[in-house]
Amino acid sequence: MPTRKYAALLRGINVGGNKKVPMAELRSLLEGLGHGDVQTYLQSGNAVFTSAQQDPAVLARELEAAIEAHFGFRVACLALDGAYLRAVAEACPFPAAELEGKQLHVTFCSEQPGPERFAALDGAAYLPEEYRIGERVLYLHVPEGLGRSKLAEALARPAVVKGIDVTTRNWNTVAKLVELTAA
Repeated sequence: MPTRKYAALLRGINVGGNKKVPMAELRSLLEGLGHGDVQTYLQSGNAVFTSAQQDPAVLARELEAAIEAHFGFRVACLALDGAYLRAVAEACPFPAAELEGKQLHVTFCSEQPGPERFAALDGAAYLPEEYRIGERVLYLHVPEGLGRSKLAEALARPAVVKGIDVTTRNWNTVAKLVELTAA
């Protein structure tokens, strides 16, 4: 059966001493699930691997269950194949080549967020920060960085993300994951 390259994005691990997931153990977990060519990127929950599984949602649920069984806590996971990551990068509505990595972020979503989720959000109130909705992603341009962003804070409110697993990566990480999952 043919394999695909995937990136697994784990939400909220290794931040402030909470939900510690050592990358060596994450690699072992992925290998134990039968995946190949496993590697991790940074300490913030990015893993790349090959799998014969063709359904990213199945991969994500299997990894969530394995993490919970091994570490004793739930971590939301998204599994994204290389073609999808490349499409996300190519569809970026902001001039990525002209921006610093810390100024451009992508929030990956487990499902497509509908426009009704953003109805109460007055984008003009947050300028020069901006966001755009893509295919199961939000592109976020934050000139002063994510840590100071009022728009990022607004986009993380329950009215926007309730019921959807989301995790955000800066543009440098997105570009590296595209590279690592290239066929």
